[in-house]
Amino acid sequence: MSRIQSTFEHLKQQGRKALIPYVMAGFPEAGITPALMHALADAGADVIELGVPFSDPNADGPVIQRAGELALAGGTGLAQVLEMVKTFRQQGGKTPVVLMGYANPVERYDQRRGAGAFIRDAAAAGVDGLLIVDYPPEECADFAAALKSTGLDLIFLLAPTSTDERMAQVARLASGYVYYVSLKGVTGAASLDVAQVQAAVPRIRRHVHVPVGVGFGIRDAETARAIGSVADAVVIGSRLIQLVESAAPDNRLQAAAGFMREIRAALDGIEPQPTQRA
Repeated sequence: MSRIQSTFEHLKQQGRKALIPYVMAGFPEAGITPALMHALADAGADVIELGVPFSDPNADGPVIQRAGELALAGGTGLAQVLEMVKTFRQQGGKTPVVLMGYANPVERYDQRRGAGAFIRDAAAAGVDGLLIVDYPPEECADFAAALKSTGLDLIFLLAPTSTDERMAQVARLASGYVYYVSLKGVTGAASLDVAQVQAAVPRIRRHVHVPVGVGFGIRDAETARAIGSVADAVVIGSRLIQLVESAAPDNRLQAAAGFMREIRAALDGIEPQPTQRA
C-alpha cells in the first residue's frame, strides 16, 4: 500500500476528509519550498501537491501561471523540484507528496538522463504520486505500470465534461485518488457551483474506486466544508499561492499555515459519514 493510500485509509477510519494544498515549487523563491511544505504539513495538510514549473501550461489560471514563470526565472526545473522533495524527506517530512505538472519536463528529463530516469529519481527522492495533466489514460498504460512497480501512484483529472467512458478508462489506471476539476475553466476561477459538485461526485464514485478529491475554485473555509461534505479530499492552490505571495517575506510560512488551519478546522467540523466509500 502506498503512502497516499495509507493516508486515505487512516482518514477514512477517523471519519475525516483529506486536505491537499497545492504550491508551486520554487515560488516565491527556491529556498522556501521545503520549509513551506513542512509548514503546510504541520498545519494539517494530509497530502501536498507540488507544482512543477512549465513554460506553457494549459490548465493553469493567471495566479499559478505567474508563480510558475517566477519559479522558472529563479532556476527551478524538474531536477531542482526532486531535490526539494529529497530535502523535505531528509528533514523528517512524512506527508505524501504528489508532483503536478505536464508531460514535457518529464520527457525532457528522460531524454537527458535515459529512459525511466524520472520515475527512478522521483521514487528515490521520496515522491509518492504524479499528476501529469496532459497524459490521458489511453496513452499512458506503460507509464502507469512503471510507476506502480516503484510504488508511486498515478492521479488523473476528471472534469464536468468527463463521460462515463472516460471515467471507466481512468478507473482502470488510477491509484491514490482522482482529482475532480470542479468547473469548466482554469485554476483560480471564482465560479464554483457547489451544487454541481455535490451532484457530480456520486456519479464519479459509480465508476472510480479510489478516493475523490475536488479542486479549482475553492478559496475559503466555507466552500471547503461544503465540498468536503461530499468529497474525500479538498484541493486548494490559487488562493494559497496568493496568500504566500502577498505576505511579507518573513511571514510567508505563518500565513500559509494559518490558512491551512482554517481549512483543516472547517473539514474537521463535517459530521462523520462512516458508510461513505473513500
